[in-house]
Amino acid sequence: MDGLIFNSERVVQRSWDYAGKELGYERFGEHIYHTIGFNVKRREAYFRENVCPDFPMDEFNQLTRRRYHQIVEEEGLEKKPGVEELLKYAKKNGYKIALATSSRRQHAGELMKEQGLLDYFDGAVYGDMVTAGKPNPEIYQKACSEIGVAPKHALALEDAPSGIRSASAAGMRSIIIPDLVEPDEEILGMVWHRFDTLFDVLRLLKEGEVC
Repeated sequence: MDGLIFNSERVVQRSWDYAGKELGYERFGEHIYHTIGFNVKRREAYFRENVCPDFPMDEFNQLTRRRYHQIVEEEGLEKKPGVEELLKYAKKNGYKIALATSSRRQHAGELMKEQGLLDYFDGAVYGDMVTAGKPNPEIYQKACSEIGVAPKHALALEDAPSGIRSASAAGMRSIIIPDLVEPDEEILGMVWHRFDTLFDVLRLLKEGEVC
């Protein structure tokens, strides 16, 4: 969702900078480059290993969420180019669509509903509905199960390397549309295509090149 459907990773980064500064850490938002695609549990493990063993995760989450919502209320939240066009086309043409996001159900569900996108989806799996976050394949396995599609017949759209690893481990074909992090050669070796926008995915479907 973040970085693929919404132009929200940079908002998250700004909220992390704010929270980090409040907690005594400078330029804390740079950690996002190493944690994109992580759910809350895996992100906490990263902070405790790479920042501080007793990192105050609860306080950090409260600060970031407050600042995130403040930014969105003041500036709005942009949808990524092509997202509505792609979802409308897929829905109209009978594709089964699932949301597989590392974000919490309360946050992601409310945001998708507010932005008028939730009804396009036939199923959803959120970060707090899995025992292991990306790059573990669990979230994509559950997403495929939600919509009754075998992973080998499903296509994952991702902006994050951890998401590509997750989809690949689940046995899916994947397309990466990078946001904050450009994929390295290892990730590019796992994907079917690397595109700049979701309009490229729409073109692919219209041309009939599908899984």
